[in-house]
Amino acid sequence: MSHVFPRVFDRVLPTAVEAQGVWITDADGRQYLDGAGGAIVVNVGHGVLEIMEAVTAQLQKTQFVHGTAFTTEVLEAYAGEVAEVLPVDGARIYPVSGGSEAVETAIKMARAYHLARGEPSRVAIIGRRSSYHGNTIGTLDAGGKEPLRKPYTPWLGRFLHAPAAYEYRCPNPAHPQGCGAWHAAELDRLIAQAGPARMAAFIAEPIAGATLAAAVPCEDYWPSVTEVCRRHGVLVIADEVMTGFGRSGRWFGADHWGLRPDILTAGKGTTSGYVPFGFAAASAEVFETVSGGGFVHGFTWSHNALGAAAARAVLKKLRDDELVDRSRALGDRLLRDLWKELDDCAVVGDVRGLGTMIGIELVRDRETKEPFARADRATERVVASAREAGLLIYSSTGHVDGTNGDLVMVGPPFCLTDGESETLVERTAAAIRSLA
Repeated sequence: MSHVFPRVFDRVLPTAVEAQGVWITDADGRQYLDGAGGAIVVNVGHGVLEIMEAVTAQLQKTQFVHGTAFTTEVLEAYAGEVAEVLPVDGARIYPVSGGSEAVETAIKMARAYHLARGEPSRVAIIGRRSSYHGNTIGTLDAGGKEPLRKPYTPWLGRFLHAPAAYEYRCPNPAHPQGCGAWHAAELDRLIAQAGPARMAAFIAEPIAGATLAAAVPCEDYWPSVTEVCRRHGVLVIADEVMTGFGRSGRWFGADHWGLRPDILTAGKGTTSGYVPFGFAAASAEVFETVSGGGFVHGFTWSHNALGAAAARAVLKKLRDDELVDRSRALGDRLLRDLWKELDDCAVVGDVRGLGTMIGIELVRDRETKEPFARADRATERVVASAREAGLLIYSSTGHVDGTNGDLVMVGPPFCLTDGESETLVERTAAAIRSLA
């Protein structure tokens, strides 16, 4: 009998014993193509020797020193190097153990910023519907994915939610005309109704992650909503936990629109999953304001050298092997080939994304975009079929109305070869066609 409290209860999990490149091997010797990088995490690939060596070397120097007592050479070096690629002016990073902690930190930074400015009434965070920002109570409240929020509803409700930037099911009545202006007007209306003096920050993923499967906003979305935030003194938080470090084919999702957020959050791809690590990066203006008033916050494992060592090695790998460019080229190919394979598939409503962040929306009726009923378990069947064929893909459900809606994602490591790309496309298409 296992004493592990598992992540899933509906099946017995195989035991992973080896991971190399884009392949994971279980205890029975079966190989799986990691078509989702775990949870859209692994970017440089499994089994990269120089990353493991960097972690080992750091362990031989320091193991644990507390962030209020010491800094470390590797943390200072990493912060300086990553600041060069961050789309944040004068970035100062606050390292943590992962994405949820990074977003929690960012939310508290926004609060601390307004307190330091003498505006204690600014307490509300605006997220978006059908969004995900983490699994702490604070980050769940900022997020808008109803199936994840539902069990904890009595503990939530402090934050507000604007419409999702979701082109396939765009809420703008005039879509596709004027969508950016419509979203800006909706955000402006929400702020006005709740009271501008109460608004602290607006948080969103530059490209929607798993909850909407790589939904790319219209071209003028970010310029339009950012202007509204600036006008009302609302900080802009870009959640780059999934989109960061090359996943979208640029260093960060914000780079596609020239967005310069006040605070940026990162996780997942910071270390390619080798060590738990993430950070919230504040602009110089936010940092200088907060540092003048103090920041009541912290985690035992924040500012740790081990995570910084892994992150620095991953940053170097991304640069030296030009893997951000590889993600863009690979993603273009995957998107094209998946559309080609699935263009005539009756259960596919949309194939979308940027870089190696690609989503496929499954529908019961392609013409009306009617989703499958949740009881059909369409997503689960596709994921199981892919797994049986030796392919791992990512999934999400419930995005249409809080219950129905089926999505799958592919997001492989950037080192996927052209031949492995063909295998990924073939197995993904076969798994989806098994639905029909």
